[in-house]
Amino acid sequence: MHVEKKPEKKGWFRSLFSKKKPEVAPEADHIKSNEAQENSVAADKAELVPDPAPTEVAPILAEQRLEPEPEPEPEPEPEPISVPAVAAAESSPETPELDKNLAGQDKPGVKKAGWFARLRAGLSKTSSSIGEGMASLFLGKKVIDDDLLDELETRLLMADVGVEATTTIMQNLTQRVSRKELSDSEALYKALQQELASLLQPVSQPLVIDNQAADPYVILVVGVNGVGKTTTIGKLASRLQKEGKKVMLAAGDTFRAAAVEQLQVWGERNQIPVIAQHTGADSASVIFDAVQAAKARGADVLIADTAGRLHTKDNLMEELRKVHRVIGKLDASAPHEVLLVLDAGTGQNAINQTKQFHEAVPLTGLALTKLDGTAKGGVIFGLAKQFEIPVRFIGVGEGIDDLRDFVADDFVQALFAEKEVS
Repeated sequence: MHVEKKPEKKGWFRSLFSKKKPEVAPEADHIKSNEAQENSVAADKAELVPDPAPTEVAPILAEQRLEPEPEPEPEPEPEPISVPAVAAAESSPETPELDKNLAGQDKPGVKKAGWFARLRAGLSKTSSSIGEGMASLFLGKKVIDDDLLDELETRLLMADVGVEATTTIMQNLTQRVSRKELSDSEALYKALQQELASLLQPVSQPLVIDNQAADPYVILVVGVNGVGKTTTIGKLASRLQKEGKKVMLAAGDTFRAAAVEQLQVWGERNQIPVIAQHTGADSASVIFDAVQAAKARGADVLIADTAGRLHTKDNLMEELRKVHRVIGKLDASAPHEVLLVLDAGTGQNAINQTKQFHEAVPLTGLALTKLDGTAKGGVIFGLAKQFEIPVRFIGVGEGIDDLRDFVADDFVQALFAEKEVS
């Protein structure tokens, strides 16, 4: 029995030794791989003599040390290193090509919609209270009665048309009904559009710059805070420059450093000189220097920004009068245009602003901005009826081309474009 156990133990030791032998084998392989590495390093050193670029050798050695098992081949391994470099070189010119494509997509994007389409889209909120609201009022009604006229008057007032403008419109419509000029609701609906257009036509007067009578033509821009004065100035300056005018800007809003910087950005974008001083400087002094500089440089148009001020603050309104007087010392006819910028979203408050500013300085034009963001665009009818100040520009978007001349017929057509009774 003992004799039989000994060969079993030897068999077990032999099996144990047979497991250790493959463990020794990798050590021998490791020695061989080290010798192969030393040979490859020697070969690499030999290759480094003619190769001026040492940066490609370092990654080769690192990859050889991390991978001892496969047989190293020094020549094929630089190839995967050079491949990403080539890929990077090929990808670099693709970036500007993508930028060009993106830039090319912007241009047709701007040209997709014409001005009337953008005007109609910008007035969509106001149209919902005047155009769409009125269309639903007349829909399905045949006879013109007192209830229909009363409801029409209520909706005009709710659309911020104003009391005076609404009263005038309703008086004219009632007279036409009594004279039997309007036989049904459809005729009344069309007559309403005519009355609205007739209110706006007297104030539909674009700004005309006459450099024969004024050189430079000075435009003083006024308004309360946050109505978009500086942006309106930048858009107007770009537009006049495209018309061939030599334009200069005056940073008269010295209370806000951001206002000066914003105007300077507009100037740099359009390569228009900007006359500015430090924050807190006297606004009248800045604009006075700007008028002198415009005369010396032969500018056609000088657009002067002013600090936003509440129309209820008498001291600030008095400062505005001072600016107006100082400009007149250099040119008795200047400023040739006093442009009040109004935010259409303020609704009937725009009436109060216009009244206060008109009492401080004689306004010659209005610019109604942000019409695309409000349903209170009907205030333009109240402004036209009460003050009869020309509406020079309207803004229906943030684009540089979204500040346009005000045209009464286009404005009314855009309000009722998709809401006409068939």
